[in-house]
Amino acid sequence: MCRVYNKVGCLNAIQYHLVKNNLDDFNSLDELINFQKDYHITEKQVVLNHTLLIQQEKSSLEKDISELNDEISKSKSELEDQLKQRINGYNLQIENLPIADEVIATIKDYWLNLVIWVRIWSTQVQFHFKIMTLVHLSNKTLFKKNNRLQFIDTNFEDAVNRSSCSHLQTLQRKKAVVKEVNNMIYGAIGEQKVVKVLESLPDDYILINDFRCSFQSPIYNRRNNDYIKSVQIDHVLICPSGIFIIETKNWSKNSLEKLYLFSPVQQVRRTNYALYKIVTDRIKKSSWDFTKSHWGDRKIPMRNIIAFTNEKPTEEFELVKILGLRELLGYIKYFTPCLSPKEVQTIADFLLKMSDRQVTSSKLSI
Repeated sequence: MCRVYNKVGCLNAIQYHLVKNNLDDFNSLDELINFQKDYHITEKQVVLNHTLLIQQEKSSLEKDISELNDEISKSKSELEDQLKQRINGYNLQIENLPIADEVIATIKDYWLNLVIWVRIWSTQVQFHFKIMTLVHLSNKTLFKKNNRLQFIDTNFEDAVNRSSCSHLQTLQRKKAVVKEVNNMIYGAIGEQKVVKVLESLPDDYILINDFRCSFQSPIYNRRNNDYIKSVQIDHVLICPSGIFIIETKNWSKNSLEKLYLFSPVQQVRRTNYALYKIVTDRIKKSSWDFTKSHWGDRKIPMRNIIAFTNEKPTEEFELVKILGLRELLGYIKYFTPCLSPKEVQTIADFLLKMSDRQVTSSKLSI
């Protein structure tokens, strides 16, 4: 089986985008697709859930208000009963005071009587304060619950909207974030289809997905009269018959006809030139003995492929092979081997070292 390095570029880009936006709760691309497909159903379900919550809140409020009224009445009665018991106890103490004839005893009796009456007054004040506090706090809570219940009764739909607002805003934000990577979702599916096909090749084939390389000194592209600062290649296949640069397109027929889309033919040819330059420069600066021959410097074949996983154009293009998925393996195997397994590995190691792609940690998979 072909040795594969790195996940496909579109998947990595999607993961980076979602993690950057604090949205890493999707497990697969199918979940992303279904989320967009079922968005309006999900939106309605959110509103329905909050409708049920408001209905439950209304029932709970009605129960709480009834229980609170009973509790206020019960607690007030209990406090009043406790006050009566205390007063009765103090009155009993007054009645049981001894009758004294002597002056000192009379003064003492008067003092004890006064102390008990002070206690009666103090107890009445304390209990009245407790009752007032109980009623005040209970009425405050009752007032809030009654207001909320009245609002729900008269503005039920508004109550549901307010309740669901935060959830819907989160859902809308998630939709916007996912929409931004919608094209990449289908790009990742297409790239993975190509990987699945190439995985069946023998183990002396090495596939590098999402090859990225930036150049400190831009490479001058004479054909287009511009400078190449970096390249990104969907798949680089290093094998006995050379290097294949594979660009994947999961385009519909409508996409093929859009004139504003950047030409993948120009893209892959431009990328081929940059890769050719970095490989040949490496050959000149290295001790790769296999590039030397008594006839001269050996050429490492480098071929361009655009693999279409959906619709495929009928035109042929110079220096770029247009292929469907079913044609891919046959085309790659057609060429005569010219590199040994060791040479394949040496080139692959160099390109892997050159790649500067960043990996995002995410649970999202294809």
